[in-house]
Amino acid sequence: MSDFTDPFWSFFVAAGTLVSIVACALLLQSLSQRKAPGDPEKTPHVWDEDLAEYNNPLPRWWIGLFWASIIFSLAYLWFYPGLGAYEGSLKWTSANEYADEVKVAQDRYGPLYARLAQTDLKQLAADPEARAVGQKLFLNYCSQCHASDARGGKGFPNLTDGDWLYGGDPQVIKASIMEGRNGVMPPMGAALGPAGVKDAANYVRSLSGLAHDAGAATRGKAHFTQLCAACHGAEGKGNPAMGAPNLTDKVWLYGSSEALVIETITRGRSNVMPAHKDFLGEARSHVLAAYVYGLSAAEPANGMQRINAGK
Repeated sequence: MSDFTDPFWSFFVAAGTLVSIVACALLLQSLSQRKAPGDPEKTPHVWDEDLAEYNNPLPRWWIGLFWASIIFSLAYLWFYPGLGAYEGSLKWTSANEYADEVKVAQDRYGPLYARLAQTDLKQLAADPEARAVGQKLFLNYCSQCHASDARGGKGFPNLTDGDWLYGGDPQVIKASIMEGRNGVMPPMGAALGPAGVKDAANYVRSLSGLAHDAGAATRGKAHFTQLCAACHGAEGKGNPAMGAPNLTDKVWLYGSSEALVIETITRGRSNVMPAHKDFLGEARSHVLAAYVYGLSAAEPANGMQRINAGK
């Protein structure tokens, strides 16, 4: 498929736009001509036996509005981009406007972020001013996935419960924000088969005290030791270095039902936390990391109360 980089497409768009405007002008001209004196020409449209439609010209004020729209469109296409590769006489682009807005914001808030970035993350988590700034950053850049209350959803971690795939140290949280994360649970359906997957699912559910078939769990333990312990550990307590979740703590990213656990083992999972380093920068990432840390920290600096105690 063409990437529409050939100069022909620029000509095609520009010609199509101008021809459309000219066609509208000609149509408007034909519809605005006055009829000769006398009875206007009747159309074939008649309702209720005697209610006839006449071929009258459009009202002058209405015609004037249409002509004003055509003139405005031509002026707009002269000043702004809209005719293929033509940039417009003002050389306006949305990218330049965004860059200007970013520069204004940087000039206004840059000193604030620079000052807050010099503070230790744990202390910053207890600073009301920093938390207010961090909350705005979170709502703008994180709430779409983790929800406005930071409790997440299916496939998106709850940031308020103290359970962390990669660890809850503030520096680790900052690294997650800046560098992103790419978590992969490989599919095991082909290696285990349907029966083996169900046995493994029952064993995994038994690790966190969920209802399970004891016989299936016993058989599943061997599968777990062979295929799963390398990432989740022999006891299923996970490995923060790899982002492998703890399977014993009753916290489930995709749900804990037998059907969902079977689905996870069979098909695997792939989760991506996008990197924000190039977008937010180090200073704003620092403030955001302090805010996220404060959402679940049991004993933040200066004795600040933990916001959400339950998982």
